[in-house]
Amino acid sequence: MDPILPDDVLQRRAQRRAEALARTRRRRTRRAWELAVVVVSALAIALVALASRAGDSATGPPSQAHTTPGAAIVHVRLRPERYGLRPAPPGARVVMGIAHPPTSGLLFNLDTGQMLWSRDPTAVLPIASLTKMMTALIVVDHSDPTEPVLVTRAAMAYQGSGIGLLKHGMRVATETMLYGLMLPSGNDAAIALAQHVSGTVASFVALMNGETQALHLPCTHFEAPDGFIDNGNHSCAADLAVLARAVLSRPRLARIVASPSAIRPFPIKGHKLYLYNNNPLFRIGYRGLLGIKTGWTVAAGHCLVAAARRGHVRLGVVLLHTPGPPGTGPEAAELLNAGFRALGA
Repeated sequence: MDPILPDDVLQRRAQRRAEALARTRRRRTRRAWELAVVVVSALAIALVALASRAGDSATGPPSQAHTTPGAAIVHVRLRPERYGLRPAPPGARVVMGIAHPPTSGLLFNLDTGQMLWSRDPTAVLPIASLTKMMTALIVVDHSDPTEPVLVTRAAMAYQGSGIGLLKHGMRVATETMLYGLMLPSGNDAAIALAQHVSGTVASFVALMNGETQALHLPCTHFEAPDGFIDNGNHSCAADLAVLARAVLSRPRLARIVASPSAIRPFPIKGHKLYLYNNNPLFRIGYRGLLGIKTGWTVAAGHCLVAAARRGHVRLGVVLLHTPGPPGTGPEAAELLNAGFRALGA
């Protein structure tokens, strides 16, 4: 039998779901505007392509989005003073070659938002399990650590990576599920957490996209909480820098992503769940690592958002679609080391 929850827990959960439903309704109008923006952006891309084929040399204001010739990569035009894109002083900039460069990347100061190094940081690309950064952000803003999360049939039908020990009908503490979401990148945890917070995955995704508006992430859109299917889940390095700062601003999440491993209470024999972090920088013992998140699919390639501290300096790095092997670990370490040297840390 399922345990009977205390009235205060039930009341808090009901209140949160009511608040989430109200926010979802308020965002319906906003989503209509979002659709309009998408249409306008698509028209802009088409106009740029037509102008290019026609050899049109007329000048005018820059379009909001354009495609890289021959690459079919969409870009979003962002303000240069935006967080993650403000250039660092000349002496703090990093100039270096990378053996296996990503399609897009960014090295930035977490505290000032200044950019130390970049490679096409506004390219809109699939992001695989980096999606779970937003999933975790929504969960911690709408739940308590000890709330029991019901493992549903939908969660058991996950694809790709998972905690693996979940069974239908289990109730697992929210915090344990968050560790399972962020360390081994559990798609089963993503689905169960989404349903716990919003009732349905679709309603949860609406919250995710609403938060992209609140954080001003114009490159970013979500279709699922796990990122396993890349169609419709996309972002850019500049947006992910902002999202990384938001994740680290939540003490619960900062503690989770900084864990190379974890032992969590779990409803199985022995009552313990052993979890290990996929972050390649943990595997090489990178000094001062603060965590964040990895991702991989065929479409997205190897992806990594990572952060580290040396003394008083905190740096973040975003690598999207890095060829592998060796993947993102060596490149991220090289960039972080160069950034810390440039800042004297």
